[in-house]
Amino acid sequence: MIRRVVFNQKGGVGKSTITCNLAAVSAREGHRTLVIDLDVQGNATRYLSGGEDFSSTVGDFFEQTLSLTLFPKDTGEYIHPTRFENLCLMPASARLEELEGKLESRYKIYKLREALEGLEGFDQVWIDTPPALNFYTRSALIAADRCLIPFDCDDFSRQALYSLIDTVRELKADHNPALEVEGIVVNQFQARARLPQQLIQELLEEGHPVLDTRISSSVKVRESHSQATPLPWLLPRHKVTQEYHALFRELERGQGTISPAGR
Repeated sequence: MIRRVVFNQKGGVGKSTITCNLAAVSAREGHRTLVIDLDVQGNATRYLSGGEDFSSTVGDFFEQTLSLTLFPKDTGEYIHPTRFENLCLMPASARLEELEGKLESRYKIYKLREALEGLEGFDQVWIDTPPALNFYTRSALIAADRCLIPFDCDDFSRQALYSLIDTVRELKADHNPALEVEGIVVNQFQARARLPQQLIQELLEEGHPVLDTRISSSVKVRESHSQATPLPWLLPRHKVTQEYHALFRELERGQGTISPAGR
């Protein structure tokens, strides 16, 4: 089972969109796929469910790890099928914020990894994270094998990228030696603009694993959000959909798996 986390401490770079659309491609390719939404905002959850209410969430999963009296439940009890074939969801919860301090103080940072190591029935797991280095982000990085970093081609994002890579390097050394930075995903790409091309070239010259496939900026992405339907199902022939398919194939081929976290 491949476990990927999509992570960037900067907000607005498309983490949830990338997570859900790559998971959608995975499911369309026939892989049994799970999305875990660790962001209290729940954007990935709304994108895949359309606002459905869930009887159990990732918040319930973390809460039961705090109990000394309850026998741990099967992780599958917190996972729900979506209306999309081969795609399941462990939904976010508004309670994640109130639970964080207790989880941090009780050092439950490895519980997600333990749960996923014992989980059966899935080929791929995609983890969406909040735009902050908090308990849930660290839990995801400890639980994952591979990390994807969205990058939206501005200088603020570039400066944040260096700090982020240092963070992943430290967490890899201290907690998860198997973690690799699988690649930097260039998102909201404008091919005719000069600055994005310049920034990408400089990152490549610095040795960072920028993936070949670029995800273009398009109003159709926002339309897919409003219809709670990822692009592979909503617009299977659209240019951006095809870019997600190309990105998924690139990841499956193992390109871009240079790990600055291990440098």
